[in-house]
Amino acid sequence: MLFDSSIRRELARSFGATLVVLVTVVMTMMLIRTLGQASRGSVNPSDVMLVMGFTVLGQLPTILCLSLFVAIVGALSRMYGDSEMVIWFASGKGLASLLSPLLRFAWPVMLGVAVLSLLVWPWANRQIQELRMQYEQRNDIERIAPGEFQESANGSRVFFIDKDSPDPAAANNVFIAATDPGGEAITSARSARLELRSGERFVLLSNGQRVESSANRPGLKISEFSEYGTRIGTASSGTPDELAAKTLSTRQLLEQPVPMNRAELGWRLGLSLATANFLLLALGLASVNPRASRSSNLVLALFSFVVYYNLMSLGQSWVGADKIGLATFMVLLHGGTLALAVLLLAVRHNHWTPRVWRARRSAA
Repeated sequence: MLFDSSIRRELARSFGATLVVLVTVVMTMMLIRTLGQASRGSVNPSDVMLVMGFTVLGQLPTILCLSLFVAIVGALSRMYGDSEMVIWFASGKGLASLLSPLLRFAWPVMLGVAVLSLLVWPWANRQIQELRMQYEQRNDIERIAPGEFQESANGSRVFFIDKDSPDPAAANNVFIAATDPGGEAITSARSARLELRSGERFVLLSNGQRVESSANRPGLKISEFSEYGTRIGTASSGTPDELAAKTLSTRQLLEQPVPMNRAELGWRLGLSLATANFLLLALGLASVNPRASRSSNLVLALFSFVVYYNLMSLGQSWVGADKIGLATFMVLLHGGTLALAVLLLAVRHNHWTPRVWRARRSAA
């Protein structure tokens, strides 16, 4: 049908433009956030773009859901404003008859949201966690960049190297400031090299000086050395025993139904259900007065999305804290939203108004 194809083309243009804008905004926000994490030492600076890419990929289900919602509301509001919907209604079609072309356009998006939320979301989170673990498990010498002060993995030491060395396990003009509950120590040396002994890492300093202060005794202890060795940790290996719920696959969440896993499962399933609910809500919210502002419905749609999204986050925390069951939460939020959307669509489709109800009551 000509009208069906035209409305799908309209939706495709609106959806594509909205998706590009939202992805650009999210990428900018994630870039700023990732750069902040890199400056604090949580992320390897060389992996900033990779972490940002995985983060945006994980947020893609929400972006697609919002893009579809805004595209439908914007396209239908424009058709109402330009009186194109009057032609549709004059041909004997109601508002509910638009569900068929909308579903033919939206089903690939809905399928993509389901696949991304159930499969890609945990994979992206797992990749980000592995990158952070690899960066945190590096030894202290690997963290040092020439000419920069760098903090050790546990935060108890600060290193500085004046010049780089051709040997990756050696350094020149080294400065180390160490802090522990017993006091502080500042060590400087002309050179240092890293050695591995019995699975433990040692740094051997040559031709230097050490200044120590004790928390229990006043004064400073100054000593000079031709060679000084200190252990800086064990060889990095191993992974955490337990992964966060958001990094577990959907199958693992089903096999381990603890509260946190049920909350994460509800979030993933909720994104798919929310996409279908938003399609119905968009169809009901798009009806506008041609003389009114077209942006009012878009503002209402964005407000509805924010409220729905926050309720999903709130419900996830309640399910994780075992304050409410997963099935109860899904029925209350997503089932309640579906009922509200169907009621709103029925009111718009049948043109129910208080005047009509009063007239029917008077006739009865």
